[in-house]
Amino acid sequence: MGVYELLERELGRDRVLRDEAALEAYGRDESSLGRFPPDAAVLARSREEIEIVLRLAAEYAIPVTPRGAGSGMTGGALPVRGGLVLSTEAMRGIRLIDPDDRIAIVEPGVINGDLQKAAEEQGLFYAPDPASLAMCSLGGNVAENAGGPRAFKYGVTRDWTLGMTVTLMGGETLKLGRKTPKGVTGYDLVAMFVGSEGTFGVTSEITVRLIGKPEAAAALIAVMPDPVAAGRAVSAIIRRGFRPRALELMDKSSLDHVRSRAAFTFPADAGAILLIELDGERDTLEGAILRCGDLCQDLGASEVIVARDDADRERLWRTRRLCSVSLREAHRWKQSEDIVVPTGSIAEMLRRVDEISARSGLLTATFGHAGDGNLHVNLLSDENPRDRDVAARIEAALADLFRATLDLGGTLSGEHGIGISKARYMAWEQSAEVIDWQKRLKRLWDPRELLNPGKIFAA
Repeated sequence: MGVYELLERELGRDRVLRDEAALEAYGRDESSLGRFPPDAAVLARSREEIEIVLRLAAEYAIPVTPRGAGSGMTGGALPVRGGLVLSTEAMRGIRLIDPDDRIAIVEPGVINGDLQKAAEEQGLFYAPDPASLAMCSLGGNVAENAGGPRAFKYGVTRDWTLGMTVTLMGGETLKLGRKTPKGVTGYDLVAMFVGSEGTFGVTSEITVRLIGKPEAAAALIAVMPDPVAAGRAVSAIIRRGFRPRALELMDKSSLDHVRSRAAFTFPADAGAILLIELDGERDTLEGAILRCGDLCQDLGASEVIVARDDADRERLWRTRRLCSVSLREAHRWKQSEDIVVPTGSIAEMLRRVDEISARSGLLTATFGHAGDGNLHVNLLSDENPRDRDVAARIEAALADLFRATLDLGGTLSGEHGIGISKARYMAWEQSAEVIDWQKRLKRLWDPRELLNPGKIFAA
């Protein structure tokens, strides 16, 4: 009896997908990296079932690719070595929200936006907010150390993860971390597993911290003449001591793509916009957001649109959230990168992106989290990306983008991870010795490298 028949016997035939049509969705994600159909997909519903899968897979030396909602952008959940996909999408239980200890205990399939809503119903707040919060799961957020617009003020997923239960290849389960806000007992294995892209173990339970829900929030959009002015405004806002929970930028190309669908009419010559959101006490918030607007006008903003209420604020955000979907709908091919540069280098990075576009003949559009320098640079084409010439220009443009990022003191990824799309560039940022030590850590947790193989490090 083979491993898949054993899994069907242990879990039930309805939980082990082997039909080609059913497996189609498990061979792709939100990236443009192609399709990698697995031999089977297992829909786990508990820690015990995860243990069974990883025990049998280890016995039969079957590669296992963990998968959450499949919303990743770098191929982290693609089964590039075949084998089976272990999906935790059905594990959607919010086991506990404790207002006194300010923690939540959740299963990995819980959707980020659902946790936010459940916490806010009890006057609490979970800050990490990826753009895909309506579909991405907490297990995937932990695996990729996801960020989002609010990361500038509140930090990324690692900053909110206190503990987790993980199962290693072979079926051994470990309970890591704590429930308390402080703790320095032994090595911080939780921090090691967060951002490990599913290469160390599979999560079945996650403990996250919560804080009190901010009393109010206020937002504005500042229409800037060009990216240089937008970059100066970002630096000025931070220098003046403002602490926005979101400080977002859209360049002219991004703005032009959403213009017809935006709730506002932007000037035709708008070179960039900033979306600024503050939160805090209601009595002081209005004055603070107006001072931010005045500062932007002093630095060249032709128009400042201030949200009048929460519904108006949501309309401002709708413009920002339209970016990615508008770009995908408008072009045959789209690849979104998430480089990070020092905030003082944002304007120079945008200038270099324009040069890369001109040199490669590819369209570009850049938006993202200007407050912490995390820019989503999108390469766009209406040509066939499989055409040899087009593929060569895409590869050259990516290489130029990453060289420019590192030249400015930046890093290859802020929140999407490395996956397979950036593995070949790891050696550009990290020394051979550092990469070798990371590979040793991988082999410590997974000696035969069966768990999410082919990710992070170039073959």
